[in-house]
Amino acid sequence: MMKLHFEDDLDYQKAAIDSVVNLFKGQEISRSEFTVTFQADSSPNFSLGMEESQLGIGNRLLLVDEEIEENLRRTQLTNGLRPSEKLASGDFTVEMETGTGKTYVYLRTIFELNKNYGFTKFVIVVPSVAIKEGTYKTLQITQEHFEGLYPKAKGYEYFLYNSSKLGQVRNFATSSNIQIMVTTVGAINKKDVNNLYKENENTGGEKPIDLVRATNPIIIVDEPQSVDGGLTGKGKEALTAMNPLCTLRYSATHIDKHHMAFRLDAVDAYERGLVKQIEVASLQIDSGNNKPYIRLESTSNKKGSITAKVEIDVQRGKNIKREFLTVEDGDDLEQITNRAIYENMQIGTITCASKNKKGGNESIEVKGDGFDQTLNVGEAIGGVDPDEIKRLMIRRTIKEHFDKELTFAANKQPIKVLSLFFIDSVEHYRQYDENGNIVLGKYAKMFEEEYRKLAKSADYQSLFKEIDLDTDASEVHNGYFSIDKKGKSVETAENNQAGRDNAERAYSLIMKEKEKLLSFDTKLKFIFSHSALKEGWDNPNVFQICTLRDMGSERERRQTLGRGLRLCVDQSGMRLRGNEINTLTVIATENYEKFAENLQKEIEQDTGIRFGIVEEHQFADIRVVSESGEPHALGFEQSKKVWQFLKDENFVDAKGKVQDTLRAALKDGTFELPEEIKQELIETHGEAQAGIVASDIQGVLRKLAGKLDIKNADDRKIIRTREAVLESDEFKALWERIKYKTTYRVEFDNLKLINDCAEAIRSCPPITKTRAQFRKADIAIGKGGVTADETSASGFTSIHENDIELPDIITDLQDKTQLTRKSIVQILRDSRRLQDFTRNPQQFMDYCSEAINRTKRLALVDGIRYTQIGEEHYYAQELFQQEELKGYLKNTLETNKSVYTHVVYDSAGVEKTFAEDLEKNEKVKVYAKLPAWFKVPTPLGTYNPDWAVVVEDEGEEKLYFVVETKGSTWWDDLRHLEGAKIKCGEKHFEEIAKETENPAKYIKSTDVDGMMGYVD
Repeated sequence: MMKLHFEDDLDYQKAAIDSVVNLFKGQEISRSEFTVTFQADSSPNFSLGMEESQLGIGNRLLLVDEEIEENLRRTQLTNGLRPSEKLASGDFTVEMETGTGKTYVYLRTIFELNKNYGFTKFVIVVPSVAIKEGTYKTLQITQEHFEGLYPKAKGYEYFLYNSSKLGQVRNFATSSNIQIMVTTVGAINKKDVNNLYKENENTGGEKPIDLVRATNPIIIVDEPQSVDGGLTGKGKEALTAMNPLCTLRYSATHIDKHHMAFRLDAVDAYERGLVKQIEVASLQIDSGNNKPYIRLESTSNKKGSITAKVEIDVQRGKNIKREFLTVEDGDDLEQITNRAIYENMQIGTITCASKNKKGGNESIEVKGDGFDQTLNVGEAIGGVDPDEIKRLMIRRTIKEHFDKELTFAANKQPIKVLSLFFIDSVEHYRQYDENGNIVLGKYAKMFEEEYRKLAKSADYQSLFKEIDLDTDASEVHNGYFSIDKKGKSVETAENNQAGRDNAERAYSLIMKEKEKLLSFDTKLKFIFSHSALKEGWDNPNVFQICTLRDMGSERERRQTLGRGLRLCVDQSGMRLRGNEINTLTVIATENYEKFAENLQKEIEQDTGIRFGIVEEHQFADIRVVSESGEPHALGFEQSKKVWQFLKDENFVDAKGKVQDTLRAALKDGTFELPEEIKQELIETHGEAQAGIVASDIQGVLRKLAGKLDIKNADDRKIIRTREAVLESDEFKALWERIKYKTTYRVEFDNLKLINDCAEAIRSCPPITKTRAQFRKADIAIGKGGVTADETSASGFTSIHENDIELPDIITDLQDKTQLTRKSIVQILRDSRRLQDFTRNPQQFMDYCSEAINRTKRLALVDGIRYTQIGEEHYYAQELFQQEELKGYLKNTLETNKSVYTHVVYDSAGVEKTFAEDLEKNEKVKVYAKLPAWFKVPTPLGTYNPDWAVVVEDEGEEKLYFVVETKGSTWWDDLRHLEGAKIKCGEKHFEEIAKETENPAKYIKSTDVDGMMGYVD
């Protein structure tokens, strides 16, 4: 059978263990002999570090508070943590990111504390049956490993506290070996009903709690945020009742920090490759706007104003966007969305959660013609069928799973791949008929259908050579839920004994067979769970996590990810490293940018990591090597001086938030520490070390500053005119030729327009049904924040919707095209594509309005006639001085021949190059990049030409040009709005050229060489 291999030399784990052990530096191993009075066969025991007591053998602390306080500060400075001002309690915190071996660390800490100081009594308190089972499992599979590392501790004992087996508590108190008791907080925090607080003959007539108290146990709390129930909660009270020597708290997400002794946070773990890298495959729905969609996100009651936040489809210009809006009772949905599809629909009663209860009864009422529906949080109407989406997600998870199996097989890596599904309700996976037989729920059916389909595809033939797919599909998946006494699955609630018993049976199935699950001999690869696998269960070989329920609560993403963050193991139980193997794929409906943003928020709330914030102690743990080769930390005082310098220079604000000035200084390489800090570093550590420290400080700041391409507000400036050019004869002559204003009228043939519109609709692309697509992105967690980088997009999958009500297409097109109803009816008939309207009404209407408006543009441009208004209507040359031109320095080019001192360009490509070449070309005398106020009217909106240029060719007559530059030659494509405007511009300049001698020519060119082609 496969055995997990434990590594005993990981530097970060050793640092976490040493951080706790060093708290008791100076404690001696004290020896004492004593007897235990109530044992009949009392015999003298030799013991180390144990105090004589009538009730048993206890841990004994010889240090005073001041000594522990000193040790704590030294440990904190070594680890770059803010030093505690004073010892407020015996609580010490170790923060370790999920998946980095927290359980291993606290178990090994027990043996180190015993070896160094002789402590023997330890109680591990956990929040749930799941974590209790997980801890017990770890104690079993590490026994051989720890006895090898600590031969003197052989014979140590561990047990799960059970209120019906109190003899174990007596043994805990009297044994001289290491004793480890594991209990859930639920089993110890209720005094009135709990056997722990009652006298019992199995403990010699004592109250079991008194025996535990007398031993002064060291309490280890796993996931204290779930155990305590707050600083004054029942859980915290029960811990204090045990009279602990100290309490060590281990978690990735501490709510109450207490005295922090060690920290390995999400960012450190990710950057050091101690956990899997994360990627998200997010399901996006395209063209699904054919039904009146509305989903409730949350409700709110602030100062008596009751509102709801809903997700809804809103018309913004030409596009429909799914957005979050705040609504209140009585709101008309057609008005707030600008969409006729929501006609007669309005918001009814909004119900908020009561202050004491989070979630629960939040709802809104949505009313419409003939219906009245109540939506709870997360529920929607008018969306794509949720089951269709769930099926696509299950299919994608199986595909990702198979792809990983193929890759590992091709690289000859014997790694078992597991996938985990979180579902919204147990009955969707497993149901029972009247006789109590298991029946597949809808998710299980979908899974088996999709599994067989994919397994038969050519891509995965190599994985299924000699496998019977019918039996295989049913054997590779299972659900782990609480199993009640009859063996039926129920949802987990651990707030009562029956609930705890149910949980116990389900977890023992999955917890006690961890190695079995990792072995190729076990067929099970796909695990469905409700809540059983939240905290406490994880498996190193989970490579896919699919959430078939909304990621709701604030800690949900991290808790969910935590199930799959551990680095994987192969068939010999050896841990494997490297991102090419260790990538966790999350399949979700949330788009990946949102996922990254929400994950960042959760990490900030959970861990207190503040992305982009420099703390006073930020640089304290930078390593410095002394002349004797001893490494030590830079320390808090020195770190504080660097922080003060950053604040004084406005590189960070008073809260330590990184400012754009620091980003700019780091980007252009001008960041320097001040002389006095440099000097102090040289005097303390020598020149070479000082240089290393300075570059380490920059490295830390770079990570915190994050990736931001910034435009510096200080760079924005007002661009002045160059008087010599503006007042020159050349420029005046140029301006005289282009300054006049025109007006236009349009003539076109109505019948031809209708025929052309129908033809344009006929040649539109095919109409697609509502489609779904997965977009995949890598999630990177760095000190500057959580970022998402798209890596791939899948093809589209059609979704069949049979319940679409057809909207009023005539009115819709009338509003969008301003044509008469009669013309629109004629166009639609002649297009011969009306059957497409039923496939996807919204997409068809969008295509039609676009095609009609495009054809109208062509007709307008074709029939436009410009007329010069008269000599007195023109753009005055003085406007160059009166109208301000602004630009960012990084988007400007200093010039000599231009009307302005700088040319402001939009595109670093064409415009910048064109200006540079105008400056270089000797034949170009003066020019202007025409300002935004120089406009030509067109029926499609105003048009602003690009350049006006004067060219003189060796004493020949001067030539005047108005030049349109673009990066490609699409300007002849009149279907393009900009192309149609350019065509109108051409006709405008033709008109004002009529009465002029040597008029300005209107030309289109991508570069100056092209323009000069008109000169020769």
